Amino acid sequence: MVDSEHVAQWASWVGRVESRRQVLDQESLSRYSLAVGGSADTAQAMPPLAHSAFFLTATTDDALGRDGHPRRGGFLPDITLPRRMFAGSDISFPAPLEIGEVAEMINTIKNVAHKTGRSGDLVFVEVERVLSQAGLARIIESQHFVYRGLTENPLSLPAPAARQPEGAIWQPDAVNLFRFSAATFNSHRIHYDLPYTVETEGYPALVVHGPFIAAKLAGLAASKGELASFSFRALAPLFLGQPAYLRHCEGNGVEAVRCDGEICTAATAVYA
Repeated sequence: MVDSEHVAQWASWVGRVESRRQVLDQESLSRYSLAVGGSADTAQAMPPLAHSAFFLTATTDDALGRDGHPRRGGFLPDITLPRRMFAGSDISFPAPLEIGEVAEMINTIKNVAHKTGRSGDLVFVEVERVLSQAGLARIIESQHFVYRGLTENPLSLPAPAARQPEGAIWQPDAVNLFRFSAATFNSHRIHYDLPYTVETEGYPALVVHGPFIAAKLAGLAASKGELASFSFRALAPLFLGQPAYLRHCEGNGVEAVRCDGEICTAATAVYA
């Protein structure tokens, strides 16, 4: 149970800032591009969410929590709800990244909010991430995280709908999940540790990374033109062994639909 004292404590993190500098190296970018199904020759086709290859959180083993995430209470608040998920992002691309050059990243906690949903307490954390080079903002991203309690009723695998959803079929396998975890230094156990995923977090199978799905949708959106901004929201989990159907939708929208017809990730693009 989340009380007002906890909420006030976590809200005190608002305004906290961390910054780092890094050379945007070609090798990290190539690995990320290959992990999302692109080419190592990023000079010809850079992934739209290429900035995800850089400024990865480097954490020692003893600083990890049971779920594989960095333990709470560092930059992010020490929220006690056990499950943490990446809920979505709003990303703008004011200028292209310069690979091989130094960049600065500044993260700022912009908001912490508590809500009560059908499944119980939810805590939302918004982090603004700005990547700059030569004094010019290149990427501005608002990241949204959600914390929630463990489920009392474990989820079941979605049953395929009678009619297959429309869209290009994408069905990542265990190797794809491993490569994306490696390229983004993501050690959350729900992407590779099946016993933990089922017994502790209540999922029926390994979970496909939300940012992995977003990367595929950003690539689909970018097939229509250069992106000025891209926003996505994770609406439902996609599980290993089941397909997603990637498709354009109304306006400049793109979405990933599960085999049961439920949208797992919805996104909107704005073109330059």
